Amino acid sequence: MSFDVEDWVVLSEDVTDESYGFYPDKRPIGVYFKYGFISLDKPRGPSSHEVVSWVRKMLGEEKAGHSGTLDPGVSGLLPIALGNATKALGLFLLGPKEYVTVVRMHNDVAQEKLEGVLTEFTGPIYQRPPQKSSVKRVIRPRTIYEIQIIEKFGRLMILRVKCEAGTYIRKLIYDIGEVLGVGATMVELRRTKVFNLDEQQGLVRLHDLSEAVHLWKESGDESLLRGLVRPIESVLQPFKKIVVRDSAVDALCHGAQLAIPGIVKLSSKIDAGDVVLIFTLKGELVAIGKAALSSDEIEENVKGIAAKIERVVMDSGVYPKLWKSSKTRQSS
Repeated sequence: MSFDVEDWVVLSEDVTDESYGFYPDKRPIGVYFKYGFISLDKPRGPSSHEVVSWVRKMLGEEKAGHSGTLDPGVSGLLPIALGNATKALGLFLLGPKEYVTVVRMHNDVAQEKLEGVLTEFTGPIYQRPPQKSSVKRVIRPRTIYEIQIIEKFGRLMILRVKCEAGTYIRKLIYDIGEVLGVGATMVELRRTKVFNLDEQQGLVRLHDLSEAVHLWKESGDESLLRGLVRPIESVLQPFKKIVVRDSAVDALCHGAQLAIPGIVKLSSKIDAGDVVLIFTLKGELVAIGKAALSSDEIEENVKGIAAKIERVVMDSGVYPKLWKSSKTRQSS
């Protein structure tokens, strides 16, 4: 697997031992599912929970989860992770989401007035979640990055909305209608983008996944299934990365913090406090952490904690234990 990073700070020229671990796209199918990710095209009708349950049963996985719930009547991109990959789902809440919605105005509105009100709703806004939401109904700030009119037919229009995660589009449309003084209703909604995932990259339909599973079980042909289920590592391009030695991997899996001697290379523009992803030399996701030092500080020093681990993704025992137990473990 190749890393999508323009510039690396290289601290050593270590190579990986081929006896341990797997390159993400070369994992055996059972391990492959355990770190699998699906950009699913959720249909209208079922809940997000039902769709995830169907996918989990299709693939025979004990654990599956999704990022960003879509209501039953909403279609579009539903990120689904399997097994250990579910531990990385929270990363997709760090970026914006995009929706296309059909809106019905309850009365005629002049184009100039409509555009002016949409401009007012671009930027920081305050929302109270609707009564049927799964969160506490308190007013909270959200950011609307862009609202664009795609088409307009009398009192019907299609809007594209780019917004912060956790924004309620139905409530947004209702509030816009109230400010316009005519009222507005969301007729239909589709999610087209989640952070760096976009429906233009291709989404997986449930029946395509079902056919791929059938082909695999009947003939042992994994090719179609591997094209629909991707390694979690393949969708983490936007994040800053640190690559560690083989000898550091198992210590991290046992809860060690990442020390500078364990690093082989890292993204060049890491600042202290940034979310960082820890990878093996084979490109396997080991853990998610927060940088304790900047790239420059890591490059300038030979010891010290470089990153504090917040979420371990890889199972322990995949790489050999090459560390000594102590009250405070550091990977090196």
